[in-house]
Amino acid sequence: MKVGFIGLGKMGFNMAENLLEHGHELIVFDLSREAVVNLACKGAVAAASLRELAGLLEPPRVLWLMVPAGEPVDGVLRELSPFLVPGDIVADGGNSRYSDSMRRSDELSEKGIVFLDAGTSGGLEGARHGACMMVGGERSAFEAVEPLLADMCLPGGYAHTGRSGSGHFAKMVHNGIEYGMMQAMGEGFNLLDASGFGFDLAEVARLWSNGSVVRGWLMELASRAFQRDPGLGTIQGKIADSGEGRWTLEAALEQGVPLPVIAASLFSRYRSRSENNMSDRLVAALRHEFGGHGFTENKG
Repeated sequence: MKVGFIGLGKMGFNMAENLLEHGHELIVFDLSREAVVNLACKGAVAAASLRELAGLLEPPRVLWLMVPAGEPVDGVLRELSPFLVPGDIVADGGNSRYSDSMRRSDELSEKGIVFLDAGTSGGLEGARHGACMMVGGERSAFEAVEPLLADMCLPGGYAHTGRSGSGHFAKMVHNGIEYGMMQAMGEGFNLLDASGFGFDLAEVARLWSNGSVVRGWLMELASRAFQRDPGLGTIQGKIADSGEGRWTLEAALEQGVPLPVIAASLFSRYRSRSENNMSDRLVAALRHEFGGHGFTENKG
């Protein structure tokens, strides 16, 4: 397929590389000229503006956004939409708030433009080698971009979740669950570390990755992090939150659904900014392993 790809940050660049390797034709734009040039060297067609990008695509266009949530997405849509025509499809693969996606869908539909909200999971490795995507919006538009989804995702790793907003709602809840899982892992390894048994934490994580009930990718990433730094002593356990955990709790309050574990994990992130222990350092390390999120190094 021929696709306009907007946003070449850590996730977007890897996804674009993946699509190029699968034979798709990409017209790319980013505020970073360096990122555009680097991807052009890999076979993409560089666009100097959103207007040029739209002009290099024939209707009905398919445009994929990997832009930071909030105003950056609205800004791109404001600048881009005058160059689009009815029948064009715009998909937002970033971590936008679901209510924003519902609003954007309504606004674009007045111009005949179809909007898809594609919640994307899998971190940097998933973006490069096969992600998981939850896609909300018109079924016909989902089917039109399905060749892209099939190549961007692992087998069985994408689905149409329903009406507009449902894709980003599902991704929001996914990230809330992720908060709770990582917090439980951090607390468990904190207890192992404090037990006095002298556990090799990398070996325990490796062991639990093979056949245990708590096995999974996060446990494999924990093993990787402990192998690199056995006590995680170079990492400060100050854990940022990118918004999805807060949005999950807000949605739970609106729906009257109790989420005590996810709530506790979010507040633990707030607490982490004034303390420093193994629990927080592991969660910070896990976020770095799967998403390339930064962390503060201990200097002492």
